[in-house]
Amino acid sequence: MERGPVVGAGPGAGTRIRALLGCLVKVLLWVASALLYFGSEQAARLLGSPCLRRLYHAWLAAVVIFGPLLQFHVNSRTIFASHGNFFNIKFVNSAWGWTCTFLGGFVLLVVFLATRRVAVTARHLSRLVVGAAVWRGAGRAFLLIEDLTGSCFEPLPQGLLLHELPDRRSCLAAGHQWRGYTVSSHTFLLTFCCLLMAEEAAVFAKYLAHGLPAGTPLRLVFLLNVLLLGLWNFLLLCTVIYFHQYTHKVVGAAVGTFAWYLTYGSWYHQPWSPGSPGHGLFPHPRSSRKHN
Repeated sequence: MERGPVVGAGPGAGTRIRALLGCLVKVLLWVASALLYFGSEQAARLLGSPCLRRLYHAWLAAVVIFGPLLQFHVNSRTIFASHGNFFNIKFVNSAWGWTCTFLGGFVLLVVFLATRRVAVTARHLSRLVVGAAVWRGAGRAFLLIEDLTGSCFEPLPQGLLLHELPDRRSCLAAGHQWRGYTVSSHTFLLTFCCLLMAEEAAVFAKYLAHGLPAGTPLRLVFLLNVLLLGLWNFLLLCTVIYFHQYTHKVVGAAVGTFAWYLTYGSWYHQPWSPGSPGHGLFPHPRSSRKHN
């Protein structure tokens, strides 16, 4: 008995498969693009709401003040309870670097696409330079507070033995421990980064409303900033639950909020400052003339 031709065999089948795969890739790209545009529009609308930004301050305060109460209701052996966990090492310890990288790219694209002026772009990017100075200055101030309020202790099997060594350097050189009032630098940094990113990202709603160019790269960078902001909120909650003493966390968050107020809430509204986010980017509506 003779066999008939095999259906789908030959070069024509390969062409049809390649065409099918090409159509599938196009559909997936279209779906990804639609999700990107939809997600960026909704996130911009959410972050651009003045009411929500005011509530966001209350949310951060509630996380720091009441979040430690959750330590009685969570598993103390979870990965986030360890100082050496992946997120603590790779993200929290380098939070300012991550924030500068992601937020710097967003500010660069938004300002330059809106104005096409290098000087204006550099002026807005200088807010990140100020933020870096705030972070460095706060870290040094926290160490100074710990030095001024601390004492030197030698750990013994029976407990801690107080020594009269005058400063941290001599204490640590002798192999002892220096213990003072330690303001939580992690709580400060995460609070400051959260407020800073929320303030900068809120500009995107007005940017879209003015019909300025918003292609896939800009929308993708914006959503990456939104995801990073969400991660900072989560890690701030983990920090206040598992690490540091209560007052150390509250003071750190209060200093971070105060640093935001001095910069974004006050100084950046002055003409001799780097300018507030969105300042000078959007054309002012012309006043209409009344004709008799």
